[in-house]
Amino acid sequence: MRTVIVGGGIAGLAAAYRLTQLVPSEAPWERPLLVEREARIGGKLLTEHVDGFVIEAAADSFLSRKERGVGLCEELGLRHELVGRRPEHARTFVRRGRELHPLPEGLTGAIPADLDALSESVLLSAAAKARLAAEVDIPPDPERGDESVADFVSRRLGPEAWANLVEPLVTGIYGGDGAQLSLQATFPQLRALELEHGSVLRGLASRPAPADRFPPFVTLESGMDMLVRTLSERLEGRIQAAVGQSAIGLRRTNDGFVVELDGRETVEAESVILAVPAHVAAQLLVHVDRELAELHAGITYASSAIVTLAYREGDVPALDGYGYVVPRAEGTDVLACTWTSRKWVGRAPEGTVLLRVYAGRFGGRDVTKGRDRELLDLAREELALFGVSAEPILKRIHRWPRGMPQYALGHPERLERIDVLLAEHPGLALAGAAYGGVGVPDCIRSGEDAAESVVRALAGARS
Repeated sequence: MRTVIVGGGIAGLAAAYRLTQLVPSEAPWERPLLVEREARIGGKLLTEHVDGFVIEAAADSFLSRKERGVGLCEELGLRHELVGRRPEHARTFVRRGRELHPLPEGLTGAIPADLDALSESVLLSAAAKARLAAEVDIPPDPERGDESVADFVSRRLGPEAWANLVEPLVTGIYGGDGAQLSLQATFPQLRALELEHGSVLRGLASRPAPADRFPPFVTLESGMDMLVRTLSERLEGRIQAAVGQSAIGLRRTNDGFVVELDGRETVEAESVILAVPAHVAAQLLVHVDRELAELHAGITYASSAIVTLAYREGDVPALDGYGYVVPRAEGTDVLACTWTSRKWVGRAPEGTVLLRVYAGRFGGRDVTKGRDRELLDLAREELALFGVSAEPILKRIHRWPRGMPQYALGHPERLERIDVLLAEHPGLALAGAAYGGVGVPDCIRSGEDAAESVVRALAGARS
């Protein structure tokens, strides 16, 4: 069995690792081939270590309750690396103008479930708080189909709760427009609570407290790319890799597939896993299944940039919290600011502070096309709102053009149709953030599922 995995991000690496567990091979020509167009593997899991600073280029953590993130770390012997956020700074804010307002305690996901804590918040007017509390008396609508996240939250909790509380948190996750995001594809549990309990708030109150082994969010003490480095070590000698080489074509044959690489090299494979963004998959699938390609081409993406800045501690006001999010109503490209060295231990040398500004809203301008100076100015203007005017002692910019898939209305139906068409191509599998979740554990799970899918398909073909 020869499998070609296109894409060396965490989904592709997880697929490769799972394949080597399911179908170990001593023959080099049978080992999985991992094709990655960049000069490095790992995709968006990229950590830089500079002068004692630990700088994450994209994701700085993942949800521990999604089991395959923690699960894979434990399998790789990285359990000791998993650390939670610093509890002494356990506060997050919403920026309105130049003021930071604490998010109320008792948020479940992005939903304010603790009405007592909410009563002290200035983020909602008295009328909006009363409207939110009345959610328990609003009857469910069992006939309603999928709706946008914005419409659902506004319908259940009120428009002000959406705009001032939930929207900036949702945007921080997806970088998207809640008026376009599908509820069923992003927060299906909220609709389930409405239908089962007649109320989202009542449903949240009835849920038992989780008995988690880990804090809600965890990172790797050495940096998120420790997961990539460890996987690479485990895969050494067990797979072949074509790094810095692109897959530019894919065709079906009687025996499987032919993958065309740049440089006119071709590789025959019994199975193929595409662990790439949907728009890249669309280009590869056009000669395999035109409808499948068109479905992928219809998945839109948001672009983002992360500007990381370090300062001497005396040049920054006292920061007590993890950072803040910025509502769309503020009219800025900035989505959030993370006070990294307050959020995680060991991210900055003593006497210094590490901050990062996250920019890029779906539907707005493409910030990744801005020059370095423009992005630095955007970040420094944001920090200047709170008195940070000194010259940073470290600057890093990471751009992610078309980096975040948008689960727009119609996404669940799109995935159903993709599954139907995929069943017509045994040995072909898909993985990555474009399908069933954008977080690191989601991508790991999708890669492992893809590996198991092609193994089942080939076993069935040979039986």
